[in-house]
Amino acid sequence: MADTLHLAADPVELTAALVDTPSVSEDEARIADLVERSLKDQTALEVTRSGNAVLARTNLGRPSRVVLAGHLDTVPINDNLPSRLEDGVLHGCGTVDMKGGDAVMLHLAATIADPRHDLTFIFYDCEEIEAVRNGLGRIERELPEWLHGDLAIVCEPSNGVIEAGCQGTIRVELRTKGVRAHTARGWMGVNAIHAIGDALNRLAAYEPRQVEIDGCLYREGLQAVKISGGVAGNVVPDEAVLTVNHRFAPDRTPEQAEQHLRELFEGYAVTVTDSSPGALPGLTAPTTRELVDAAGGTPVAKLGWTDVARFAALGMPAVNFGPGDPTLAHTQQEHVPVHQIRQCADVLRRFLGHDARLDSGQ
Repeated sequence: MADTLHLAADPVELTAALVDTPSVSEDEARIADLVERSLKDQTALEVTRSGNAVLARTNLGRPSRVVLAGHLDTVPINDNLPSRLEDGVLHGCGTVDMKGGDAVMLHLAATIADPRHDLTFIFYDCEEIEAVRNGLGRIERELPEWLHGDLAIVCEPSNGVIEAGCQGTIRVELRTKGVRAHTARGWMGVNAIHAIGDALNRLAAYEPRQVEIDGCLYREGLQAVKISGGVAGNVVPDEAVLTVNHRFAPDRTPEQAEQHLRELFEGYAVTVTDSSPGALPGLTAPTTRELVDAAGGTPVAKLGWTDVARFAALGMPAVNFGPGDPTLAHTQQEHVPVHQIRQCADVLRRFLGHDARLDSGQ
């Protein structure tokens, strides 16, 4: 592995170099060291470290600041390294989620000499595992001033289209109680699994909302994701648990989503096991509108949860914008068209910089 990356190189080459530096969650030290050395050697940015996260920023006194964020970690490797380039498509673990986006950020950090906004670049760790380990949470606790800005761009894969805001998510457990008995004398017991049936019927009949915000259509979802119960093959079960995941539009708070589920499943014991707020699209904010103009096309709703919600919670508009098809994330077949990597770099350069003479890959 090279000691440093050539940050002004074609961002496609940077992507391949990052992909070929394995960084499964909780094992990001090597790639964080590489990114830190490269930024310190090749830019005039202020650079600091937080665990295996690397932070860099300009301090030019501009009237506004844009934060660009991308996680360095990947899911476990699945026989999909090293990277390979075939017919204009780069294959390998992390090409989509999200080393293509990281490469764009690194390339911009080195090639935008006179930005219109002050810039902050956040390369963070442990995004792909439980939320309590997410490096952004640690940065918010220990270095909160590094996350402040007028717009946050999370360079997660979005097919090179602006995905605005994100859905919220909540998981609940519905628990039923029964009475054990021998199945030969089942009338002497109460079957807890049978009692789940009505909840499943309610789920089957449920019609999720479709909510339009700032011209973006958010399609909600409500799905049973796990069911458990049973004692033995000859025992009437005395407990059953149904786990339900609700993806809700960002016009609702987690508390409102919880209340909706409690009303839907009235009569059942409902326990919230996980909950995260969504993020409003924020497309009417002036800085966001500038980005939309630079990107062209029509922004769409983010149908899922991403770290844009963390920035939205800090009171700033946030969008997803990066190369790669998000449906390929975490798959063995992960791959990204190289033109999308260059396109995203060019769009962000038009938005961020005064000097458009440097074209990606030139």
